Amino acid sequence: MRLIDLINKVKTLQVSGTPREGEVSGIEYDSRKVMDRSVFVAIKGFNTDGHKFIQDALNRNASAVVLEDSNAVPDSLVDHSGAVKIIVEDSREALAELSNAFYNEPSNKINLIGVTGTNGKTTTTYFIKNIFETAGYKVGLIGTINNYIGKDIIVSKLTTPESNDLNYLLTEMKNKGCEYTAMEVSSHSLALKRVSALHYSTAVFTNITPEHLDFHKNFENYLNTKKILFDSLDENSNAVYNCDDVHGIDIVKNSPARKYSFGTDANSGFRISDINSDLSGTSFSLHYNNKTLSLKTSLIGDFNSYNAAAAFSVAQLSGINEDIIIEGIKTTPQVPGRFEVLTNGTRKVIIDYSHTPDSLEKALMVIRKITGGQKPVYTVFGCGGNRDKLKRPVMGKIATELSDKVIITSDNPRDENPGEIINEIKSGIMKNNYTVIESREDAIENAIKGSGKNSVILIAGKGHEDYQEISGIRNFFSDKETAKKFLGN
Repeated sequence: MRLIDLINKVKTLQVSGTPREGEVSGIEYDSRKVMDRSVFVAIKGFNTDGHKFIQDALNRNASAVVLEDSNAVPDSLVDHSGAVKIIVEDSREALAELSNAFYNEPSNKINLIGVTGTNGKTTTTYFIKNIFETAGYKVGLIGTINNYIGKDIIVSKLTTPESNDLNYLLTEMKNKGCEYTAMEVSSHSLALKRVSALHYSTAVFTNITPEHLDFHKNFENYLNTKKILFDSLDENSNAVYNCDDVHGIDIVKNSPARKYSFGTDANSGFRISDINSDLSGTSFSLHYNNKTLSLKTSLIGDFNSYNAAAAFSVAQLSGINEDIIIEGIKTTPQVPGRFEVLTNGTRKVIIDYSHTPDSLEKALMVIRKITGGQKPVYTVFGCGGNRDKLKRPVMGKIATELSDKVIITSDNPRDENPGEIINEIKSGIMKNNYTVIESREDAIENAIKGSGKNSVILIAGKGHEDYQEISGIRNFFSDKETAKKFLGN
């Protein structure tokens, strides 16, 4: 696409310079990736400001630089480089608009299904992917664990990629035959406009509880950020929401999309009842259009009836046969690190990504329900550094109230002192049924070897992650592999 055509797709404040002839080679926000005829977008980040790297982009022969701060680089310097200077009000929004235009609006050529919420995003997208594959479609997936183009894995770095990477990925999915893509839509991606300009055929709201308040500052901001996804839908899109969540109706309020609800509420469009969960999986009944269906999944936990019902709703509204949907839910494989059960015959270890108060409470409630209070429950957990500090004492209280014994350990301390994080967790604890073992490996070993036969051990917080980030350095560490080692598997 020619630069002049791209400029016409962006809301500009000022454009100076004469666009070169020829095609633009790419849209970049990292100056190190700029090549001849790239457009460089200077974004003000949290750790550095892209405006500082405009000169580097010009040195690499960028055809244009897009920026918010008009004083960041003199017009004469841009002119001397033979480039165009484009001033915009919001560089992040401009990046999204440029990326969408450069890749020829890929989300309009694929059925994009966005899933947002505090918990359940990953599992819901896995359900959706498997259902549509069972129906014979090639499906893309964009999310926390990995990105997929059909069966091919592309390693994830962000739950929702930056807008240029995202539009490239959607283009690759379309070019390789994907007709549907299920995508986790994080609150950060909505706030930072990574998903601006995308078109969704369906958006799903799973649930919302306080999370990422270090970033959003308060719950109201967090809620309103999630709402952006549904406000962006058009009248031909579907909005599927959990009506059991008190904020579900607020999320879809004023959305122009067609609205469909799921949940146990009597007025749900897709009503859940008779939930039964044990260590073999979860079964439930689903009522819709005067029909009652029996569904089963090998995924464990009452919350998975909600994730499966959300996926059922999406597929049914997309015209998939209900027998195929039931089979797709039944055959959805274990999602890595999402209530994943390991055993050596005497003890059971559950690896779970529960890193919020709500998800930790739900995980422990499911374990209590499944065991009927007849087996001792151990919990190993910590809290991440450089993240919401308010949840730390809350999670400490939840863990000790719902466990027989808790081992507080290190999660991803990042740039914080692990001991200080642990002390903040301890500040919310009222019971004396915990111990502190800062080394996560030692904590897991202690829980497994120190628990009696028939114990259930929840290792919470990291789930699928295969690293531990300490002082900015990621070292290999897997809860699953560590647990298997001490189980003797």
